[in-house]
Amino acid sequence: MCRWAAWVGAPVFLEEIVSRPNHSLIVQSQQADECKTATNADGFGVAWYDQKPEPGLYRDVYPAWSDPNLAAVAAQVKSRLFLAHVRASTGSAISRNNCHPFAVGRWSFMHNGQVGGFETIRKQVDMAVPDHLYSHRKGATDSEAIFLMALGLGLDERPVEAMEEAVLQMQRLSEARGTTPHMRLSVAYSDGTHLYAVRYASDSRAPTLYYRHCERLGGYMVVSEPLISDVQGWVAVPQGAICQFAADGVEQRAFLQETTHGRAA
Repeated sequence: MCRWAAWVGAPVFLEEIVSRPNHSLIVQSQQADECKTATNADGFGVAWYDQKPEPGLYRDVYPAWSDPNLAAVAAQVKSRLFLAHVRASTGSAISRNNCHPFAVGRWSFMHNGQVGGFETIRKQVDMAVPDHLYSHRKGATDSEAIFLMALGLGLDERPVEAMEEAVLQMQRLSEARGTTPHMRLSVAYSDGTHLYAVRYASDSRAPTLYYRHCERLGGYMVVSEPLISDVQGWVAVPQGAICQFAADGVEQRAFLQETTHGRAA
């Protein structure tokens, strides 16, 4: 499992998420409280938006706590919307191409979770990535594949529905050829204007997801687990939900409920 955190709102320094809070993302890379692996040492990454539509991207394979460059970047870079991630591999190699976030065009994406039996369905998963996007398949993770599948299903035009369809397609591949648990995920993704966050699982054990409106900084923190352990106001997102955040508010709706339990099941 991995840990991640995101911000949308007034421009703030990345250190407000990455290193300054008492349970910051760097602290969570050494001692996470709400996941199976307390240590998340298999790389880190940050995607941030500033003057251009496309995000900046900084990723490396070192543990987040041991790279002074990350602390220096976080102290100097200011952004109105950014995604940050520390990785604990569930099987794929420790390499820069496998570090989150992933970025294609104006979109960025990061993930925590697992697809049951991914190694047994990897060929079928790669075949589900559209030809015109396959050149962006730099790594070997299920996370990057879900992102590229969603892009191919119309993420630009249908940011919620395309992600639902990509997750369901991956889940169906696991159900047909993989193992349990077929799908557990929390994801965050952005087009540089809105931030989307999903908490979902094919069973009852979706990874944790929280958000908090921060009046002092003027925006929303969206996280795998709270960054400030002694502060109230963290909202736990229910399983099977997607939230859309903007600087001035949040909207929540069901994720995949009709599709998985209704006529398309």
